[in-house]
Amino acid sequence: MTANGYASNLDDLDRRIIAALQGDGRASWTEIAELSGSSVATVARRGQQLLRDGVVRVAVMPRNNHSGPHELFVLRITCAPGAQMAVLAELVQQSDLRFLSLVTGPYDILAELNLSREDSLRARIVERILAIDGVQRCDTDLTLHVYKITGDWSRQLLTGVPIEEVTEAHQCDPSHFDALDRQIIGLMREDGRASFRTVAGEVGLNESTVRRRFETLRGRGCIVVTTLVPAPALGFESEVVLNIAVAPQFLDAAARTLSSYRGVRYVAALLSNNALMCELIMPSTQELFEFTTKTLGRLEGVQGWTASVVLLVLRRAYVETPWWRESVALAPARRSVDDGSA
Repeated sequence: MTANGYASNLDDLDRRIIAALQGDGRASWTEIAELSGSSVATVARRGQQLLRDGVVRVAVMPRNNHSGPHELFVLRITCAPGAQMAVLAELVQQSDLRFLSLVTGPYDILAELNLSREDSLRARIVERILAIDGVQRCDTDLTLHVYKITGDWSRQLLTGVPIEEVTEAHQCDPSHFDALDRQIIGLMREDGRASFRTVAGEVGLNESTVRRRFETLRGRGCIVVTTLVPAPALGFESEVVLNIAVAPQFLDAAARTLSSYRGVRYVAALLSNNALMCELIMPSTQELFEFTTKTLGRLEGVQGWTASVVLLVLRRAYVETPWWRESVALAPARRSVDDGSA
């Protein structure tokens, strides 16, 4: 089973394990077994297979502002015909992109850039984005406020667990991390389920010290454990980014209302056009229709919206997804089979 097998290869137990991992990527197999309703041995075997196959990736990441004051920018990139994948291959190497995806609509690529206030936006856009061969245009928008960002969307949709109140993220700064903290996080970025004993051996500390440092950072909200999984692997048909125009006096209330809905994993206010950006994952197109007509369409102050369907996610929460390269590599082979060619 690989990430590209998606829903056809995952059963209900696999999905419950994934939902538990999105709730807490570092939960023990015993804890996940209790949540999944199966034995520890079965859950451990299934879970480890999902991780090995790249269906799921767990990573530990510092908060946005761990290296100092920053600004978030939304990038909407238009490419020359046929150049989209080559451009994405260049962009995926840029570690300060929080989110990177191929989308439908008036532009080809949607990305979110975390830029230190000490760095030049002009240089970043002109010299590192527009200079990429195949890029024709990059529309850049400033993110004014993030209302919601959640990684446990599958748990909400699969289990019906009530959504907790959205709270503001802890404001970290460089003084909250020392060199050892950053070394620990660096190792756990690649493997978010690495044991404290393994990490301790790498950094030359004892296991209890590594555990204490990790739990302190996590408890303060300076780091987040992220579990990545492609939405189609769980059978969700609709992964959409909405750009919603809202009358200025209703923008804050509309954003907070949208943040309360299951399936809404990201809501942010942008500088341009009194807009909210909303990322939405729904089990089916019918449920997407019901959301847009019965929820979004009736929300006070909403003046209209445009939508882009997410075709492929290459980065989420700064982490490169483990499945995108294989998905692209398999595409020509699939076309050959469909065409009846060798």
